[in-house]
Amino acid sequence: MKKIVLFSLALALGLYSCTQKKVEEAPKAVNVIYMIGDGMALPQVYATMLATGEDLAFCQFPYTGIVDTHSASNDITDSAAGGTALACDKKTKNGMVGMDPDTLPMPTILDVLAEHGKSTGIVVTCYSGHATPADFYAKVPKRSMYEDIAMQMAESDKLNVMIGGGRKYFDHRKDSINLIERMETELGWKVYDTLADIDTACMKYAVLANKGHMPHYPERGEFLPEGVKTALKTLEQDEDGFFLMVEGSQIDFACHAADSAWMVNETVDFSNAVQVALDYAKTHGNTLVVVTADHETGGLTMIDRQGKYTNVEFDYSTGSHTCLPVMIYAYGPGAEQFTGWMQNCDVKAKILKACGIEPTAIESTTGDEIAPVMGNFDSKPD
Repeated sequence: MKKIVLFSLALALGLYSCTQKKVEEAPKAVNVIYMIGDGMALPQVYATMLATGEDLAFCQFPYTGIVDTHSASNDITDSAAGGTALACDKKTKNGMVGMDPDTLPMPTILDVLAEHGKSTGIVVTCYSGHATPADFYAKVPKRSMYEDIAMQMAESDKLNVMIGGGRKYFDHRKDSINLIERMETELGWKVYDTLADIDTACMKYAVLANKGHMPHYPERGEFLPEGVKTALKTLEQDEDGFFLMVEGSQIDFACHAADSAWMVNETVDFSNAVQVALDYAKTHGNTLVVVTADHETGGLTMIDRQGKYTNVEFDYSTGSHTCLPVMIYAYGPGAEQFTGWMQNCDVKAKILKACGIEPTAIESTTGDEIAPVMGNFDSKPD
């Protein structure tokens, strides 16, 4: 009997040791590519697949989950609050950027990973200071404070690469400051107005490719996927790894306009950018790719008005956002965490865990502390 007990104990200890070894040897994400389809829930993805007759890059992810997007002030979030929750780990009020409901600045995932030595970048097809990109580097109480946001971007010591539009908030400012000139002469940036001929060896540059938002796809060409490729060429030079946020900004714009052709084009373009990220991750085993959305826009449904289950039409129930949950897709080290139901403010901690970084007490506040305001559906378009 004693031999059996000793054998069982030895076996248990052996299994425990093997389990511990597996935990210790679990690969860590060195690089993170965080991609946000603004306004893109499952209806937008599947509608695009129906319209094109093709699978999109989202179908290749081995792990998927569902994300609740309500803000601290509304059941229906705007992009500022939705993006802040995705960038930080606490929900905030609609219209606020990088701040909690009491207007206290919060550390974003970009801030934290930069402090851990990683280079950082952002690629978007909207203003570089629009709500979602701003949520990752700026701290302002109102998303409309574009000139303040541009100033914070220019003065950031945590941001290496910015690719997008919004040049007018840098060189046609109400305060008459030529921020582009200051960026180049005082703040260490190189500033370009096109993706062509960029010195990707330079570790601090901005591409402000349009005075406002970028043109619609396909008019703007392959700006988004090529912007991702350009940023990766720069950021991968950092031996400590990188963080890259990419937004398919104009899926949201198209759904606000109830323009299905535009929506399909933008979702295809975003999928192409996601494919670039996936291809990179598949050849670099230390790269985590996470794709999600800040909210759904348009209340998109796919119906047959005749009730014969044959002719599918795209139907928008609103010109604004909805409280429909969105999907999250993950690939790479730590991707197994991104399954089941979660809050948007849970994502940051999961990414940090994948990178082997323990969040501090300030960085680990969950959405459970803030309940949605039931019945408040006052959400304004982006």
